[in-house]
Amino acid sequence: MAQASCNCGAVSVKVTADLVAPNACHCSRCRKQSGHYWASVEAPKRAVTVTGAENVTWYQASPKVRRGFCKTCGCFLFFDPLFQDWTAIAIGAFDGPTHAHLALHIFTDDKGDYYEITDGLPQNGQ
Repeated sequence: MAQASCNCGAVSVKVTADLVAPNACHCSRCRKQSGHYWASVEAPKRAVTVTGAENVTWYQASPKVRRGFCKTCGCFLFFDPLFQDWTAIAIGAFDGPTHAHLALHIFTDDKGDYYEITDGLPQNGQ
């Protein structure tokens, strides 16, 4: 089990499944919402419990995806594809060690021009 929370503690998340290796998304939407690229871990929706869900505000980013953040502190917590059985949770929001290691970079064709990806991990352009 792993636990995550926002900055102010109004939202907490419990994941009862093992955490899979996170990915880093470099798309322009993730960069704009997070201020840099966004790293997250995908978890089965059935394994995710949100306490303080009334404090989550959802931004409908497209007809297929919504992004969730704490309405009190603004912490970007979730990337939720509506028609999938998983949701992505910000890896940086987990409390304590995750023992997870970044697996790949996605949407690297859209990455910012102010940094390079030099860690040798696989990169998916789109």
